[in-house]
Amino acid sequence: MKSRQIWPLNPIFGIALAWSIATHSALAAGAAPATGTTPPSSQLASFDAVVEAERQTVMAAQVSGAVVEISVKAGDRVQAGQSLLRMDARAANQSAAVSEAQVQSARAALAVASKDYERQKQLFAQDYISQAALERAEARFKATEAETNAQLAQAAAAHTQAGYYTLRAPYAGVVAEVPVMLGDMAMPGRPLLMLYDPAGLRVTAAVPQGSIQAGWTAAAVKVELPGQTAERQWVTPSYLKVLPTVDPATHTMQVRLGLPAATPGVAPGTFARVWLPGVEKTAGPLMVPLSAVVRRAEMTGLYVLDAQGRPLLRQVRLGRVINDQVEVLSGLDANEKVAPDAQAALTAAH
Repeated sequence: MKSRQIWPLNPIFGIALAWSIATHSALAAGAAPATGTTPPSSQLASFDAVVEAERQTVMAAQVSGAVVEISVKAGDRVQAGQSLLRMDARAANQSAAVSEAQVQSARAALAVASKDYERQKQLFAQDYISQAALERAEARFKATEAETNAQLAQAAAAHTQAGYYTLRAPYAGVVAEVPVMLGDMAMPGRPLLMLYDPAGLRVTAAVPQGSIQAGWTAAAVKVELPGQTAERQWVTPSYLKVLPTVDPATHTMQVRLGLPAATPGVAPGTFARVWLPGVEKTAGPLMVPLSAVVRRAEMTGLYVLDAQGRPLLRQVRLGRVINDQVEVLSGLDANEKVAPDAQAALTAAH
């Protein structure tokens, strides 16, 4: 029987955590500034993270219609209430005009009914008409009044419907994406534009559940923004929040750190690195060969060998690629072995 090769985890790289320990000098004494060039101390551990917008909106169509005007493009700054995109609203506007004409007609009828009812009340007071005649006049007046109110409500609904054909900015922000073009047909629910607020940005990192500590504070944490200038590379977050949920596939928790308002040159999706205190040191990241990675739809995994050497598929979270190897952030222990060839492991598993 042909032997199946297995890939032991490289001890040079260490265990499977999504972080590495810094080798920078210690922090200067005193409180750290909001931004600056001060690197984290050797007591901090780093986790890969990404910049996100605290307020990000996907604006979708509420009605059907052809896109006839796009007033903005990706990267434009807009003000609250500004018109961003317009769809063909001629039919809706005509319906609104018809409703408005019906309202005018109903108001005229109501005015006539009101005057007639007043005259009938005067005649009844002088005993010229019966109680039944007065009641019939009152009923006509109330029916006309109700019809007028219904026409007013219908006209308001028609005007509201016509307003759906124009997309306006819900707040001041930056246009992130415009996934439609002139002439495209908008359907209810189809995304037409994406907007985010640059004044509120945060950094989110996935941290292994066992590394989460209750004593973390924003002042003790550093955020690194690689690629920025030296004065903007290191940031002290404005707040720190650990989400109370755990990812069942990767056993990680999300740690969110707010960026100060004055953090220019950063957009959602930017790579960042979070440095957290009090985490146990390790030798470095865990690496496996790229040929061992299994990708199926939205699932990324590895074939892990059990005690009998049988390959079992397990979902993992991957990080950076170095040459022909990829870093495993979570889902794998240092003492476990993986099959270096995913295709061969799949054949053996079946």
